[in-house]
Amino acid sequence: MTMGKVGITAFGGYIPESRLERSAIFDANAWAAPGLKGLARGARAAANWDEDSITMAVEAARDALPTAPEDNSSRRSVERLIFASTTMPFADRQNAALVAEALALDEDVSALDMGGSLKAATSALLTALRTAQQGTTVITAADQRRARPASQQEMLYGDAAAAVVVGTERPLATLIASHSINRDLVDHYRAADCAFDYTLEERWVREEGYLKIVPAAVERLLAKAGTSPDAIDHFILPCPLRGLPEKLAAGLGVRSAAVHDNLGAGCGFTGAAHSLLMLAHCLEQAKPGARVLLVGFGQGADVLLFEVTDAIGEFRPARGVANALAHGTSDSNYMRFLSHNNLVELDWGMRAERDNRTALSTFYRKRDMVTAFEGGKCSRCGTVQFPRTHICVNPNCGAAGTQDPYPFSDLVGRIKSFTEDWQAFCPDPPLKYGNISFDGGGNVMMEMADFTVGEARVGMPVRMVFRIKDYDSRRNFRRYFWKAAPVRGASERT
Repeated sequence: MTMGKVGITAFGGYIPESRLERSAIFDANAWAAPGLKGLARGARAAANWDEDSITMAVEAARDALPTAPEDNSSRRSVERLIFASTTMPFADRQNAALVAEALALDEDVSALDMGGSLKAATSALLTALRTAQQGTTVITAADQRRARPASQQEMLYGDAAAAVVVGTERPLATLIASHSINRDLVDHYRAADCAFDYTLEERWVREEGYLKIVPAAVERLLAKAGTSPDAIDHFILPCPLRGLPEKLAAGLGVRSAAVHDNLGAGCGFTGAAHSLLMLAHCLEQAKPGARVLLVGFGQGADVLLFEVTDAIGEFRPARGVANALAHGTSDSNYMRFLSHNNLVELDWGMRAERDNRTALSTFYRKRDMVTAFEGGKCSRCGTVQFPRTHICVNPNCGAAGTQDPYPFSDLVGRIKSFTEDWQAFCPDPPLKYGNISFDGGGNVMMEMADFTVGEARVGMPVRMVFRIKDYDSRRNFRRYFWKAAPVRGASERT
């Protein structure tokens, strides 16, 4: 398959701020698994208790589609959204539809879940590229894979998300050629009723998997493109096996300098999201004219060859992958990590004994306010408010039926008041909440996320993040809403 001016028009990523030190994992399990010592370097990204694949996918897509209040043009042009993951929270509720609503995309958008393989994201990317002439597609990928305590997977895995936008309007990187091989080689698997991956011997995965399937796919791709391997400037292979990308590149004739950092030391191997996460990180640094070879591996391989265009200097993600890597918070609390991943059951006492049943009919009627975080703006006096009501809250106005939808999710807010509540139940105590005032108007009493104890201050700027509000453990349902998170750094293009 060869295409013309079709390619990637935007990209972004999301990495949870918490980075669990691998040394903490080893220290807790050395008595049972001393062999983990060789992996006890660096840190792995660890999703907070209120994060999952859906919330991370939303944040990655927001990074790729930055928007200003009341200017949703970059999202209104989206025709399709594909959500790729092997850890979707819902087996029978379209996860992509929830992502699309959180992004406030038009309800006419086509939404699709894609999973079942670690190359789901590259397969989704290929699907989008093949249909790019029919409209803009957002591909967002995320994974939060659980691993058994004291396993190698617990050391190697990480939680993250990435997104790319595909279209024809001033692409940042155009597709030159692609090739796919489908081969049911089982290197690992997770049955439908299991929580953890079953992983086969590393030598089998390396010798029969990566070293045979990937070279065959790459060689056929290069033949299609009429490109020599030494013309590749960036070689992206998501692989947790140390030294294997370099070995593969050498065998193919790709320059060693072209092998892209696999980000394992800083965040871990992030499953289906990892290929797009590495691609976004690469494009943040790539120069016009550079050729990028992207590999997706899992029951075969997808291989895509891109050429970076002059437009690359015109785009900047809202935060960026490099920025997210640089602003992680070190964590050595292994027990908290286990608790957040439901791998240890703590006794939270009577304060946790409550029924979190969701009124789904009410949620449906108010989903624009709950999921998309849309408030209202009075067309008569201009007062902004949340929630949106029939009557304007301005006592000097009081007009009825004048509320126009007003998006809050991309507004900058400031802490007006806050509480750190050690008495209320929270899976990561204390429960932090407060009154947030927004630039342009509006005040919302809401929960806060990612603040360390004692960090919050009146007047601090905050950004909005899409998170899990609570779990209904009786009915296996989770509710989502928005929370206020600290602003830890701006996007910087290297």
